[in-house]
Parts: sequence; C-alpha cells; structure tokens
Amino acid sequence: MGGQGRAAAAVTMLRTVGLVEQVPVPGSRRDHFSMRPDAWVRLMSGQNAMIEVMQEIGSAGVAAVEANGPAQGRLNAMRDFYGFMQAELPALIDRWRAQYSGHL
Repeated sequence: MGGQGRAAAAVTMLRTVGLVEQVPVPGSRRDHFSMRPDAWVRLMSGQNAMIEVMQEIGSAGVAAVEANGPAQGRLNAMRDFYGFMQAELPALIDRWRAQYSGHL
C-alpha cells in the first residue's frame, strides 16, 4: 500500500472512531477532514462498551478457573479493575467536560 493508500486507510479509521469528520471546503472537489474539537473525549466515551466486555470476560474467567488459584486472583483483579473503570470513567469525562468546556 502506497502513501496515499495508507493515508486513506488512516482517515477511514479515524472517521470510524469519531476523531475526524469530513468538512466542506467551498470550491474544492477534494475531500477535506478536520479533527473534532472533542475528539479525545469521544474516543474515551466510546470505550465504555469495551470496558464492560472486559469486566464480563473477567467474571466468566473467575467462574471457569480453579478456586483460589493464581489464575483466579489475576482474573479477580481484571474484573475489579474494569468494574472500577466502568464506574469511574463517566464521572471523569463529565469533570473533564466541565473543566475544559470553554476551550472547545
């Protein structure tokens, strides 16, 4: 894949995750893109589904391995970490938006 192909693939990926959007440029026939002002917040907000899945995987793993074994300890920590992130991330993002709202 050449340079143009790599750039197109990168733009497609960035659009898919909501970091960039296509913008009109009067008089231009080319595609133009701009990074969204809240790109990083959008990206982190989108992680909630992945965090939930990881917590569920940890819970399923705990149930599937030997009780009180080393794997169960690691899976408990994984489940608890993602549970913590799931509980805390929305409030953290809200605090960021409140603090940074004048800069977007």
